[in-house]
Amino acid sequence: MRERMRAFITSRRFQQFIIGVILVNAATLGLETVPSVVVRYGEVLRVIDHVALYIFVVELVAKIYVERSRFLRDPWNIFDTAIVGIALLSTTGGLSVLRSLRILRALRLLSVVPSLRRVVSALLRAMPGMSSIVVLLSLVLYVAAVMATKMYGEAVPERFGSLPTSLFTLYQTMTGDDWGNIARDVMREHPSAWIFFTIFILICTFVVLNLFMAVVVSAMEEESALERAELAELEDTSAASTRLILAELTALRDEIAELRREKALE
Repeated sequence: MRERMRAFITSRRFQQFIIGVILVNAATLGLETVPSVVVRYGEVLRVIDHVALYIFVVELVAKIYVERSRFLRDPWNIFDTAIVGIALLSTTGGLSVLRSLRILRALRLLSVVPSLRRVVSALLRAMPGMSSIVVLLSLVLYVAAVMATKMYGEAVPERFGSLPTSLFTLYQTMTGDDWGNIARDVMREHPSAWIFFTIFILICTFVVLNLFMAVVVSAMEEESALERAELAELEDTSAASTRLILAELTALRDEIAELRREKALE
């Protein structure tokens, strides 16, 4: 019974069904934000929402039944349990804030779709390297903010009047949001300010942020290499098992042939 259940919940059709339920549930939760749709189809949307939640609960119970103690060893199972648990909490609580957390069920796609799971695993693997880059970026931002406050604070106090203001302005500049107007405001009083902004943008955008991408790409390559190694190991195991089976079949055939010869001699 347990093996049949395992084969069922790991089958491709069942996984596709769960993906479909997640997508439909996410769509209905989005439609609940449209007042006119809620007025006309509110009850239908609530029924679909509850049915989807019950399906997720049944899926988790089936996984616990199949995997038993191994269930908690898989981080993705813990992730799914947390998401469904939050959804159950939001249906029993009276707070509207908790009801808004139901949309977190859409995040279950991360654990169901293998390609998304690989991306998340790669990002988690890249976290140690990314932390060093975050420290570097914070240091560059802090140094630039102190310099900008001292150089342009009196000329443009609304942009660089204090260190927190300068930090926010330079963070906005780093993201590319309206940095041209910021630079023009400063250049009215300090025409050479373009040098400061050009160097800052080059360091932040074209150097530091590209390091982020390099670390993530490297982590994804490592993740792909691990998957290829696992597949190669499975193929080797399968090939070894096949050779063993063929050898046993050959030995059995030889034994049968020997018995036939003995019987013919009799």
